[in-house]
Amino acid sequence: MAETGKAGDRSPSELIDARIRELGDWRGEMLARLRAVILRAEPDAVEEWKWRGVPVWYRDGMICTGETYKDKVKLTFAKGAALDDPSSLFNASLEGNARRAIDFHEGAEIDEEALTALVRAAATLNASAKKRSPRKR
Repeated sequence: MAETGKAGDRSPSELIDARIRELGDWRGEMLARLRAVILRAEPDAVEEWKWRGVPVWYRDGMICTGETYKDKVKLTFAKGAALDDPSSLFNASLEGNARRAIDFHEGAEIDEEALTALVRAAATLNASAKKRSPRKR
């Protein structure tokens, strides 16, 4: 996956580090904590920097994005509608056909166990889709 935007010579991981520092408030701390959970859940996930400043995590396809807004940090799962969510983490974008999101507001607790399960389920879904449909050339 190639970087997009004017990133210069910095890697996507370095750009995400810089975004976390740049935010300098609870949103940066939340994004850092969420990133750590994602990378612990899927150590082989690849970090990308897309759409002029959105961290994205991939493993055999997109797992999720980490967008920051004034009042929230949003994790959007590309195939969230296809994932089991027994802990009901998804609280945004519930009407979409494919995506589901989790909005984290200031002071929100992270259910690391449930989020880890969602990240792993998303990666597993990506891997199974990749095995079922070979890429066309």
